[in-house]
Amino acid sequence: MLARLVLNSWPQVIRLPWPPKVKETIHNAFWDRLKEQLSATPPDFSCVLELLKEIKICKCKILLSLLLPRQNCLRIEIEETLDMDLLKEEAEHGALKYVLNMMALLCVPVRDEAVQKLENITDPVWLLRGIFQVLGLMKMDMVNYTIQSLQPHLQEHSIQYEWAKFQELLNKQPSLLNHTTKWLTQAAADLTTSPPTCPDTSDSSSVAGPSPNEAAKNPEPLSPTMVLSQGFLNLLLWDPENEEFPETLLMDRTRLQELESQLHQLTIMASVLLVASSFSGSILFGSPQFVDKLKRITKSLLEDFHSRPEEAILSVSEQVSQEIHQSLKNMGLAALSSDNATSLMGQLQNIAKKENCVLSVIGNQWIHLFLKCCLVLGVQRSLLDLPGGLTLIEAELAELGQKFINLTHQNQEVFGPYYTEILKTRISPAQALETKVESV
Repeated sequence: MLARLVLNSWPQVIRLPWPPKVKETIHNAFWDRLKEQLSATPPDFSCVLELLKEIKICKCKILLSLLLPRQNCLRIEIEETLDMDLLKEEAEHGALKYVLNMMALLCVPVRDEAVQKLENITDPVWLLRGIFQVLGLMKMDMVNYTIQSLQPHLQEHSIQYEWAKFQELLNKQPSLLNHTTKWLTQAAADLTTSPPTCPDTSDSSSVAGPSPNEAAKNPEPLSPTMVLSQGFLNLLLWDPENEEFPETLLMDRTRLQELESQLHQLTIMASVLLVASSFSGSILFGSPQFVDKLKRITKSLLEDFHSRPEEAILSVSEQVSQEIHQSLKNMGLAALSSDNATSLMGQLQNIAKKENCVLSVIGNQWIHLFLKCCLVLGVQRSLLDLPGGLTLIEAELAELGQKFINLTHQNQEVFGPYYTEILKTRISPAQALETKVESV
């Protein structure tokens, strides 16, 4: 009964949003029925013709949908070759070979191997099944290519649309930028009371910057870009209880919270690795496999950190200590002494405390400085000056830095004019280096 339902409804039933198990059962029933038809005497090619019609120009227009607008000759060839009346006479041979040749011509290089494997299949049922699977992948390739091609146009339109909608709201509510103004004012105040810590583009080797006393005597002139960068960094430490979130970043708030969570996780991971390496030496931590294993363990166990910080860090400390002990044993090295093992466990568990000095240095200083440098120099140049305690999470930091840059760049593309007007009144002419916000 199920097979008859499928045969009577192909291809519509296959496209219903069935649960995976039901969908698999329906597919298997269809292909089993198709095999029975082709094995009959004489063979029944009616279902094969429907499949060929599906491949050529049915609702999905699979082959034709893979063509670019300029490929008119191929479009005509497919229309003529896969003619349904002609295929009724040639259903026993020829059509599938043509389909494979056309797939080989239209597929991207990464699908070449899959198409070649189809050419070695002799069973017509399995061949048809394989053709549909690969065609599905080819359709997704075409969709991804189309999206990638349209992305610059969509992004430009999105920027203009978002700005226009915000301007409409601002016209109705002149106070709409109050929180944004307060946010930028605080960022400017932060810069005037703390020394610059990120290297400039002319000397990327100097990370520490001048001392607080030197900075107080010779404060660095502010620029709108500097203030805005500081403002974005402040958002990663935003107090959840503070409801005065900048109006221009409300749509990005979820993404900023995700970045904040990722930053916190990396801070703990780097702290765990730094403490662990101080006890186990360079031999173990010279192994990328060992480091990657510790990172996977730490990341997995930190998933519940926000709800159960002490329990989560206890699990991390126990698992990390066990891995160090086992790895030292496997390499024939001396095991940690009882005192060192106890000290290691204690220091790892202390990482959960907010006042922990290792956590503070890594999160509030090193990673914060790295992100600040990313906004000024870009990710790759910022990675050149990483403190030793961050080199073990370099790949994760690069991912975080790029996400942060992308978010800030997109936001400035839309709201840059508003930021420029606000900062004109927050930065004195004697301090200002620039007249408008530049995209970082």
